[in-house]
Amino acid sequence: MSKIEIPVVLIQDFHAGGEARERFIKTVGDSLRDIGFFAVADHGISPDLLRDCYSSAEAFFALSKEEKQASQPAGAAGQRGYTGLYVEHAKDSDAPDVKEFYQVGRVDVPPDHLVHQPYGPNVWPAAVPDFESNLSNLYKAQDALGGTLLEACALYLGEDKNLMKDMVAEGDTIIRVLFYPPLPPDTPDGAIRAAAHEDINLITLLPGATASGLELLGRDGTWLEVAAHHDHIVVDSGDMLQNLSNGLFRSTTHRVVNPEDRSTKRYSMPCFIHPERDADLTPLASCVAKTGGEALFPSLTAGQYLRQRLEEIGLELP
Repeated sequence: MSKIEIPVVLIQDFHAGGEARERFIKTVGDSLRDIGFFAVADHGISPDLLRDCYSSAEAFFALSKEEKQASQPAGAAGQRGYTGLYVEHAKDSDAPDVKEFYQVGRVDVPPDHLVHQPYGPNVWPAAVPDFESNLSNLYKAQDALGGTLLEACALYLGEDKNLMKDMVAEGDTIIRVLFYPPLPPDTPDGAIRAAAHEDINLITLLPGATASGLELLGRDGTWLEVAAHHDHIVVDSGDMLQNLSNGLFRSTTHRVVNPEDRSTKRYSMPCFIHPERDADLTPLASCVAKTGGEALFPSLTAGQYLRQRLEEIGLELP
């Protein structure tokens, strides 16, 4: 398996201004145009916090099936709390993914806030007391980092720096705490940990996972292992950003493959930066002009896009 070294940026360059800021913006934008991935080295998220979050995740997924299902609210379409094994599948795959996950929505607003109306407020596992505090702290840190990176994206496109940052200010950004268990004997034919897919949202922030397995699909159709420093945060662009930029920014296909050692576990905690539901994802005129002068993607809101994709991956009923 070939590896791909993705570009690395420093947040301090963005804040420094001048040539350093321009270099940061160009690297972010060029990376999302070329491969859809880059990494942030000085993200400011404490290794201790990440370690504590993974400890909370391990404690939760070690609970009994019945205890985990107590944190699975009805009608949440996988957007809050626990979702079990073999439930979600990739958009174009019939085989379910070999994973369980726990989703945390916006933590800095009250439970009755508009952002929680479609799927309900966050739920927290009583059996893991530090789960809420650890994941809430991680959520706030990654939400802020995502806003800074979206400023750079907007500036690269020649737009106001707050264009996308304002879109996500009260959007339903999600942290998905993923558990890829040892491969069960009854693993369905063709099932892997996460089948080939593109992310739904604007950008995804991915702290170092506890094991390897992430691969992206190169332009030549070959799969490449993502080679990134464990202490960096990997960032990729999603379908919503691709839609808004009229394809200027690529939403790159990626997957998580099964391990050679079937007994290996893997934990991961991607943060999906989402716009508010009524945010307009119509391709920007500036991007249309840069991509041939014709809108290549539809006009729709973030809420419409999200519901459509949740139906396609088996989490939302049509």
